Amino acid sequence: MKKSILAMAVAASALALTGAAQAEVKLGFLGGFTGGIESLTPPIYDGAQLAVQQVNEQGGILGGQTLVIPNADTTCSDASAASNAADRMVNTEQVTAIVGALCTGATIAAANNAGIPGGVVMVSPASTAPAVSELDDNDLVFRTVPSDAFQGELLAKLLLDKGIDFVVVTYVNNDYGRGLSDAFGEAFEAGGGTVADNLAHEDNRADYRSELGALSASGADTLVVLAYADTSGQTVLRQAYESGMFTQYVGADGMVGDSLVEAIGADVLEGMIATRPGSPELPGTDIFNAAAEAAGFDPSAVFAAQAYDAAFLLALAIEQNGSAEREGLSAALRSVATEPGEVILPGEWEKAVELIAAGTEINYEGASGTHEFDANGDVPGVVVEMVVEDGSFVSKGIVNP
Repeated sequence: MKKSILAMAVAASALALTGAAQAEVKLGFLGGFTGGIESLTPPIYDGAQLAVQQVNEQGGILGGQTLVIPNADTTCSDASAASNAADRMVNTEQVTAIVGALCTGATIAAANNAGIPGGVVMVSPASTAPAVSELDDNDLVFRTVPSDAFQGELLAKLLLDKGIDFVVVTYVNNDYGRGLSDAFGEAFEAGGGTVADNLAHEDNRADYRSELGALSASGADTLVVLAYADTSGQTVLRQAYESGMFTQYVGADGMVGDSLVEAIGADVLEGMIATRPGSPELPGTDIFNAAAEAAGFDPSAVFAAQAYDAAFLLALAIEQNGSAEREGLSAALRSVATEPGEVILPGEWEKAVELIAAGTEINYEGASGTHEFDANGDVPGVVVEMVVEDGSFVSKGIVNP
């Protein structure tokens, strides 16, 4: 009798645990919590978490289930770490979809080794290299940030418009650095500028003085550094300053972080020019900015808005798909992100759920763009000029094509 009661209790407990497990829907988040962008990653994760929080505050997902977002560290630069992190999300955490990864190499490794084989939709808010567009991904890899083919072109235009037409470039030797350097160099020279020298460098080294010496031999005053704020980019800038070889520094999105200014010195980097993907003037931008400030993080942090949109879009796609299953999610994502449909703005989760339940088409227009995905899962976007002033990167507005 006692054994029967015990067995019934164990069975009831197991059923309760099963019910609890079924009451959660999981989005994974793959981020560079250590490594080259570790100072940039926290607000990016905050952006994704804000979307999840709003879903849960407005009734949850799929009939009241809780949306959760476990995370894993890709280190940004280690393909094995990225693959292992993705494998844990796909096969252990059993996530429905993934926000991330952030660095391009991490996204490619995670997609090829776990995401694509597992049939998991991935939406990166930060992987900008053109190589992402070329993945054989079964329509599973998307991004809410424009390609560096676009950013490189506009960085070149920005410098030429400022009368800077003679530069040297050093870039981190990976998919991100190579793709951005190629796009920048081609556009800069097509616009009449001269790239006097262009050298790759390996990440995480202690000394880049030999590369800097070779670059300075050209006589250029402007050094373009296409790398990461917390690893090689920081070291390159510090040693360039110590050498006294250059008078103007330029970077792109991987360098836009106030931790870089704090590490090198505000006086040293005063006037540094950079670009980063930004948000167009849409109704969703102001809505997101207010919500982010209320949640306690900087809405202007690089890729924070894009991460919010990635998470909110995936939640909408899951709701549209009608289950936490992976199959069919890619088509659902395209459906909720694309015209036509009734417009859904950031935070309008409850409205979206009601429309989906009624069979009404929706079209999400987000914090960082409208996200009309093309055949490669890419989106149009805008690029913003950033300048170091008084110890911080300050936005100077959208760079016009």
